[in-house]
Amino acid sequence: MKVEEIIKKQEEWRSHSINLIASENVMSDRARRVYVNDFMHRYAEGKPGKRYYQGTRYADELEEYATELFKEVFGVKYADVRPISGVTANFSTFFALKRKGILAHVGLSSGAHISHELGAQVLGFRTLSLPFDLENWNVDVDGALKLLEKNQPDFVVLGASLYLFPHPVREISESGVPVVHDSAHVLGLHLGEFPDPLKEGATVLTASTHKTFPGPQGGVVLSDDDGTFKKIYNTTFPYIVSNHHIHRLASLAVTLEEMRRWGGEYARATVRNAKTLAEALHALGWKVVAEERGFTETHQVAVDVRDRGGGKHVAETLERANIILNKNMLPWDDNPKDPSGIRIGVQEMTRLGMGKGEMEYIAELMDRALKKPEEVKREVIAFRSEYQCVRFSFD
Repeated sequence: MKVEEIIKKQEEWRSHSINLIASENVMSDRARRVYVNDFMHRYAEGKPGKRYYQGTRYADELEEYATELFKEVFGVKYADVRPISGVTANFSTFFALKRKGILAHVGLSSGAHISHELGAQVLGFRTLSLPFDLENWNVDVDGALKLLEKNQPDFVVLGASLYLFPHPVREISESGVPVVHDSAHVLGLHLGEFPDPLKEGATVLTASTHKTFPGPQGGVVLSDDDGTFKKIYNTTFPYIVSNHHIHRLASLAVTLEEMRRWGGEYARATVRNAKTLAEALHALGWKVVAEERGFTETHQVAVDVRDRGGGKHVAETLERANIILNKNMLPWDDNPKDPSGIRIGVQEMTRLGMGKGEMEYIAELMDRALKKPEEVKREVIAFRSEYQCVRFSFD
């Protein structure tokens, strides 16, 4: 059958590729097994114990269990697991906190997600881009504070899609303007390897649940602030989400159980691998950004590849060798279709058991693949065939 054929081709290709997309990951076998369940046919509008439909007693139990696990694992007072993506988590938060309709965020070319600007504009916000300090590869704190004092936005969004170093949450929050931290990319790294923005002064943390946190695709809102969380929770339903795809909460709960046990170890391995890959590429002559700061403190590596044909050319050529990553704008770019850079994420390969030696070999494969992609593809397939089991799990 056609559908089964497509799925088979996808799974065969991806299981023999080096996936370096920074926004993807793989679930454990146990999490995959429980993803398909009867809840996928059901509705549970509202909140546990106060649904608009009957037949939700076990949906309530599952949602409450996943929520309590989130609170325990991340040490927070409140968690909303109903957003079905990081973007819907952002939309619930932005809409709930809207007053004057002004939002400040990191610029798109400096790493922000499109929901911080274009998505916010759909919600009626006027958006302001924070100045960026290229030397430190981070928000320009002095410039940002001046911008905030002049414009007094409703809140500031920190966190990014291209995210190499922790943003200055404490310094910005001390301005008195509330901080929303988008931890979509670094949620799993908060388990010991990346500063907790809520402890640094952020009012709200939003995230997706399938990047460095290796669960099913979905979203979450975390907070310790009673009043703010209540506003956001009462916005998620009925304004942003109706039914919230309850079946995924089973896989989410399994992943939370895994990360409760192995999250710190996994986060450390992921950051260590990112640094190793960055250093290896740099040694081969690639222009890895932020050399002076040690390249990265997350799962990501960013490379300026203008001298190798640009981001589009490099990403497309590497894909021919079964090495999958994405082209990416760097702060000086204004053309997302053919930007200067590429973005690399090591979290999926780390979860499949790769370490320092494998990262160094991946750098070598990338270097040779730009010249002979078809030849390197055979090496990638042979190499990747040895890494088929998900680690940091109960399987």
